Amino acid sequence: MLVLVTGLALFLVMHLVPTQPELRQGLIDRFGPAAYKAVFALVSLAGLALIVIGYGKMQVMAGKNPEIWTPPHGLRHLSLLLMVPAMVLLAAAYIPSRIRDQVKHPMLLAVKLWAVAHLLANGDLASIVLFGALLAYAVIDLISVKRRGALGPLGAAKGTVGGDITAVVVGLALYAALLLGGHKWLIGVAPIA
Repeated sequence: MLVLVTGLALFLVMHLVPTQPELRQGLIDRFGPAAYKAVFALVSLAGLALIVIGYGKMQVMAGKNPEIWTPPHGLRHLSLLLMVPAMVLLAAAYIPSRIRDQVKHPMLLAVKLWAVAHLLANGDLASIVLFGALLAYAVIDLISVKRRGALGPLGAAKGTVGGDITAVVVGLALYAALLLGGHKWLIGVAPIA
């Protein structure tokens, strides 16, 4: 559990720096934009690696990852359904589309849907810690970006119907890739048996 929590702390603390514009700008002024981006990327990657290692260890260590609750089978189906819009929103975060224009911050909504979907399907302690922490982060960051008026990775780019179609096609392709073996390959667990 310590490795998972340490990874989450590194990853989330680094990702919360942009929610404090004065702190972020102070770091950029002091160390330069290239150094700031390099440290941001390295610490985030280290945190992500520790999350993956820690979560994986928790899944295989007998007695170290208690089942807090057993999700009803129907919630697993709901989880699969929630992942469809999550993947479309993830794609829309990087494709100028009217979806992005309407949602404003599709990446954060995608993370929230992804976290909720995984909390519904997994009742073990490691899953609750991991997905609960990422859900909390997405809520805090969404409040922050609205307060700061942050525009996201595409800035003020306006979307088109073509962008909508592209976001939906890419999102559905991501969903299909995960469902048809990608999730098992990446995570070690098949979402459907």
